Amino acid sequence: MHMIDMTYNFDETAQYSPIAEGFKINVVMNGTNENGVWIQLEEYSSYIHVGTHMDAPAHFSKGGQTVEQIPVDRLIAPAAVIDITAKAAAEPDAEATIEDLLHWESVTGQTLNETIVVLKSGWGKKWSDRAAFLGTPENDASKFHFPGLDPDAAAWLVKSRNIYGIATETLSFDKGSSKTYASHQILLGNNIFALENIANADKIPIYGAKLYVMPMKIGKASGSPTRIIATFPKITYDHSSASNEQNCFTI
Repeated sequence: MHMIDMTYNFDETAQYSPIAEGFKINVVMNGTNENGVWIQLEEYSSYIHVGTHMDAPAHFSKGGQTVEQIPVDRLIAPAAVIDITAKAAAEPDAEATIEDLLHWESVTGQTLNETIVVLKSGWGKKWSDRAAFLGTPENDASKFHFPGLDPDAAAWLVKSRNIYGIATETLSFDKGSSKTYASHQILLGNNIFALENIANADKIPIYGAKLYVMPMKIGKASGSPTRIIATFPKITYDHSSASNEQNCFTI
């Protein structure tokens, strides 16, 4: 069984929106106390939506579920990896469309029902370069450029499928140039959670992986720092080696 950590470290390198401050940590103690006991202690402060984190429905939906209200049986689910890497390389504000979602079902022979849809865009490679990650050297959300989910695709997922969550390598699952965050309004408005700033999306197969989503259980919160672990068997689907998009299994 393969196990992949899809979480970035929570430290000063964690990406965040300029509307709030990022992660800060302060060493309270790192040494021997008066009784000769070694103690290391820290305190931290952070905007909730920083680094690898969950958007609870309440983030964009008045009266929506807060973090502690999300049913735990939705936090362990298959990953459906929608690969838009080529589109994102050609156009930073590219979006995953209904056609991309249907293509995944056609290629894999699986359904998106009861999955967590993972948008694989290649954006994780930009993580350590804030200007590249945000699509601008300026700390100005109005100038962001990165890929996301087409609002029409979000509406289709709500109407035609029953997914548990959406996950993305980017700061937001709406494209960077979005001003209304329509996909957020649609999915979170229907109690579908989101996972943003995920790591290692390129290290899991397009299907066959199971995600274990572990948000910090912050009461009445719109989001939470989140640990995400993916597991998948050694024998799994390898899209890159499929001939004519037929199912292909490799070890």
